[in-house]
Amino acid sequence: MTLFAAQRDAQVALMEAAGRSPWHDAARRFAANRAAVAGVGGLVFLTLMAIFAPGLSPHAIDDLAWDAISIAPTRENSHWFGTDDTGRDMWVLTWMGARVSLTIGVLTTIVALSIGVIYGATAGFLGGRTDMWMMRFVDVLYALPLLFFIIILVTIFGRNIFLVFLAIGCVEWLTMARIVRGQTMSIKRKDFIEAAVASGLSSAAIVRRHVIPNAIGPVIVYVTTLVPTNILVESYLSFLGLGVQEPLTSWGVLISRGANAIETAPWLLLIPAVLLATTMFCFNFIGDGLRDALDPKDR
Repeated sequence: MTLFAAQRDAQVALMEAAGRSPWHDAARRFAANRAAVAGVGGLVFLTLMAIFAPGLSPHAIDDLAWDAISIAPTRENSHWFGTDDTGRDMWVLTWMGARVSLTIGVLTTIVALSIGVIYGATAGFLGGRTDMWMMRFVDVLYALPLLFFIIILVTIFGRNIFLVFLAIGCVEWLTMARIVRGQTMSIKRKDFIEAAVASGLSSAAIVRRHVIPNAIGPVIVYVTTLVPTNILVESYLSFLGLGVQEPLTSWGVLISRGANAIETAPWLLLIPAVLLATTMFCFNFIGDGLRDALDPKDR
């Protein structure tokens, strides 16, 4: 009975292993990474706070308390994060800034993802002269000071929040395109691509149905580094005074204002800076976990 039970357990294990997809195995490895899971938990917490925390305060973002200017964090009058130099509640400002910064980080990444994946997959699949000229164009853009280019776009078209994320996304797709191109050049030599070509599918259909889905693994990992990068770019633009405009705010705006009052009101700088750094750590932990989970050597 013991031998029979061992054989049965082995057969069940083999059947379960055969029925698992590579994505199921990757999810299992990701769940086993404590740092990555903690990063997901921290990011979910920050997102929920950005959505709901401003509503927990009795103060509005444009309320000015002239009798409570630059007070330290206190429970008095529900100023849990203190107030700034105009008497506005820092709790509301901080979490509204989180809402704007996270939104810009995600939307700019979506723009960069859309352009980079389509551009890189097309260049890699077509190959030849088309690939050469498309990638030379990418090389030329790489040679330009992209942050300076973003500043020019924002200066010309204004500091509208939508133009900010559009400008950042339109110059952050270059590395994405290179990653997808490299993946595409290895994928297009696979048998299922040759079968799709032989079946008469158009190049656009092959790229959409077969190339992009099979190149998505490294793209997902890169996205987790691109989101915090775009948040930092927006913060840098806001620090220079080229970011979002009042009454909206962002972590970059708050850090810029807090840096001017670091000696008299250090909480104005420390609170948004700590939250921004925490967000960066969360994304880095998630990226490391996804890289380990999707590594083909571990499959």
